[in-house]
Amino acid sequence: MNPVLRHAAAHVIVESLDVPVLTSADEHHLARVLRIRPTDVITVTDGTGRWVESRFVDGALQAVGTVQIADPPPRPADRALTIGCAIPKGDRPEWIVQKLTELGLDRIVLFETARSVVRWDERKRPAQVERLRRVAREAAQQSRRLVLPAVDVVTWADAVALPAVALAEPGAPRGWWGAGDGPSTPRVRSVLVGPEGGFTDEELAVCPERVGLSAGVLRVETAALAAGVLLTARGDDS
Repeated sequence: MNPVLRHAAAHVIVESLDVPVLTSADEHHLARVLRIRPTDVITVTDGTGRWVESRFVDGALQAVGTVQIADPPPRPADRALTIGCAIPKGDRPEWIVQKLTELGLDRIVLFETARSVVRWDERKRPAQVERLRRVAREAAQQSRRLVLPAVDVVTWADAVALPAVALAEPGAPRGWWGAGDGPSTPRVRSVLVGPEGGFTDEELAVCPERVGLSAGVLRVETAALAAGVLLTARGDDS
């Protein structure tokens, strides 16, 4: 991590670096919670990989450096590291999005399966997705991320169509995150986690690739986090 990002007094995300405008919540956080002074270094990003060193003066942002680009640059969509999981109960979707954002996943998707207990009402879904995106934004600021993850609710058909996708399944091989033995070794970049009851035989038949995360059966949020750690720890060389 760039040392300026690492040691800045705060890190905020804005819509545009050309005209950086703080939300009222971010302005309150900088002024009242963190008590940022005009001499403090803060970093500002537009969430696409571009960022600039700035100051917070009289309630506004002032750039004091040139715009920089994330190094390494953001991964293209066909190489995005993605975790998908069946929608779990309670506040676990927020927890999953928060932790996967902190880990550096590029995309986080939620979906319903045949054995899903939680099914989000179509009318309420936009508000639920927007809430999860706010969670991702807050986690990105806390973890000094320069690229916001994509957070979506998708159909099962869209989930299994993700690039280099595999299903997390107890008993499957657990060496999939390594470099492999040769050029023919599959490179998993998207992992789907099923509901507590697991995937049905019909769902398993749709996607032949399998990955193992543990010797036992994990909760949805545990499996999502384990898969996220293994994907991001593997690096970008696959």
